Amino acid sequence: MDSSDSVRPNGRQRKPVGSADRGGRAGSAQSDLETEETTLLRDSGSGSEAGVDGLPIVPPSLKGELGNVLLLLFLYVLQGIPLGLAGSIPLIMQSKKVSYKDQAYFSLVFWPFSLKLLWAPLVDAVYVQKFGRRKSWLVPTQYLLGLFMLYLSATAESLLEGDGRHGPDVFAITALFFTLSFLAATQDIAVDGWALTMLSRENVGYASTCNSVGQTAGYFLGNVLFLALESADFCNKYLRMEPKDTGIVTLSDFLFFWAAVFMVTTTLVAMLKREDGQLQGGRSREETQGGRSLAETQGRRKSREETQGVRETYRQLLSIVRMPTVLTFCCLLLTAKVGFSAADAVTGLKLVEAGVPKEQLALLAVPMVPLQILLPLIISKYTAGPRPLDIFYRAFPFRLLMGLVYALLVWWTPSVKQEGGFPVYYYAVVLLIYAIHQVALYSMYVATMAFHAKVSDPMIGGTYMTLLNTVTNLGGNWPSTLALWLVDPLTTQECQGPSGLGCGSPTEAELCAQEGGVCVTSLDGYYVESVVCVVLGLCWWLWLGKRMRSLQDESPAAWKCRKTQ
Repeated sequence: MDSSDSVRPNGRQRKPVGSADRGGRAGSAQSDLETEETTLLRDSGSGSEAGVDGLPIVPPSLKGELGNVLLLLFLYVLQGIPLGLAGSIPLIMQSKKVSYKDQAYFSLVFWPFSLKLLWAPLVDAVYVQKFGRRKSWLVPTQYLLGLFMLYLSATAESLLEGDGRHGPDVFAITALFFTLSFLAATQDIAVDGWALTMLSRENVGYASTCNSVGQTAGYFLGNVLFLALESADFCNKYLRMEPKDTGIVTLSDFLFFWAAVFMVTTTLVAMLKREDGQLQGGRSREETQGGRSLAETQGRRKSREETQGVRETYRQLLSIVRMPTVLTFCCLLLTAKVGFSAADAVTGLKLVEAGVPKEQLALLAVPMVPLQILLPLIISKYTAGPRPLDIFYRAFPFRLLMGLVYALLVWWTPSVKQEGGFPVYYYAVVLLIYAIHQVALYSMYVATMAFHAKVSDPMIGGTYMTLLNTVTNLGGNWPSTLALWLVDPLTTQECQGPSGLGCGSPTEAELCAQEGGVCVTSLDGYYVESVVCVVLGLCWWLWLGKRMRSLQDESPAAWKCRKTQ
C-alpha cells in the first residue's frame, strides 16, 4: 500500500489544509490587515454591536458569497483531476511490467507541487491589471491544461503501450505529465491568491475547506473513479450484465472529457467572472453610496491584497533560510522521511506486481476518508500546546514499524492469492494495516504543521509557512524517488535452466529466455530497502530526532527574522 504524508494513495503528497500556502504572499501588510479586520469584526455574534462609523456589524454569513465559494470549490476540483490521473499512471505502468527505475523517473512528476515556491513570487507579481491579477495566470494556465489533456487523449494510450518490444515510452509520459503537474501547481498558486480576495474576511476561512474538499474530490475522480471505470474486471463484476474485454471508459475518453471541461469552464470564468472592482455579493457599482459599498456598510470587508515585489519576496526567503534555527529545522525536515521511503513509494507497486488489482487498491482509499477527516481533529488536541513535536517524536518509531509490517504484507500476498482473486479477509487485513499506519502518519503530519504555525514569524507568516511546508513536502519526494530507483539494483535474479547465464541486465535476461531458462528473483530489493530504511530511520530518531525535539526549547526570538528593506 503506497502511502505518504497525505491522504493521497500512491505515495503522493497533498498541500497541507489550512496552512498559509500562498506562494510567498505575506508581509507586514498582512499582519496589519489581520489586526484591523479583527478589531472591526470581533464579538459580533449578536449583530447588535456597533462597527465602524457606528454601523452594526453583521455576523459572518455565506449570504451573497455562495457563488464565490462554489467557484473556488470547482477550481480546486479541476486542480485535483490532473493530480489524480498522474497518481494512476504508476499503477497502470506497473501492470505493464515496467522497471522500478522507470517508476523513479515518473515520480519526478510529483515534484512541482513541492517546488512551486520557486516561481510563486512571479505569479504574484507579474500580471495584466485590466484582466485581473489572478485571472492573468489562471485563465491561460487552465487553457494549457485543457490543451495538454487533449493532446494526451490522442497519445497517452499509445505511449503506455509502447512499440510492443520496449514497453511504455516512460520518458515521453513523464515529460507530458510533469508539464501537466507544473501547470496544476501554477493554477494552485493563482487560486490560492484569488481566494484571499474573492471572499470577505468573515468567510475567507472557507477557502481552506474548498481546498481540502475540492482537491480531494478531484483526486478521487482522476484516480479512484478512473481506475474503477477503466478496469474491465471491475466493470464486468459490478456495473455490467454482459462482460466485455474493456472498461466503460478508456484513458483517452477520460482525458478528452476533462479537456473539454477545462476549455469550456475556463472560457466562462474569463468572460463572466470579474476580479478587479467586483463588490461583495455581486452588487453593482450603482449600489455604492458615497464611495462606500453596501458590503462595507454592513461590516463585511474584502481583504486588501498585498502587492509585494518579486525581489522583496526572494529576499525574505533568503533571510528566513539564513537563520540558524530555520536552517537546522529545514535540514531535519529534508531527512526525516528517509526511513519511510520504501514503504511509502514501493509497497503499492509491489502489491500490484503480486497480482492485487490496481482498481481494488485504489478503492481502499474510500473507507479511509472518514478516518482521515477525524484524525487531525483528534490529534490537534494533543499538538495545540507548546511542544507539538513531542507527538512527532513519539509517533516516529511506530511509523517505522509499519514499514516492516508493509514488507510482511507484500511477502504474504502471493500465498493468499486464489484463482478468482483475493479473499475478502485479505482486503480487510490490508485495510486494517493501512488504518493503523494512518494514525502514525497523521500524528507526525499534524504535529509538524502545528509547529510550523507556532514558529512562523507573523510579520512574514505566509512566506515563512510556505517555505517550511515546501521543505516538508520535498523531504518526502526525494527519498521516494531514490527508493524507486534503487529497487532494481538491489534485486538479485538467477537464471534457472541453462548454466552459466545470469539475469543482471535486460540483455542477460533475454539471453536466458532464448536458451529456455527463466529469471527467478532470489533476493527482492524491496525487502533490502525496507530493512535498510528502518535502520536509517531508527538512527535518525535516536540522534537527529532528539535534536529536532530540542528546537521547541529555542526562544521565540530565534525564529524571528529582520524585515528586509
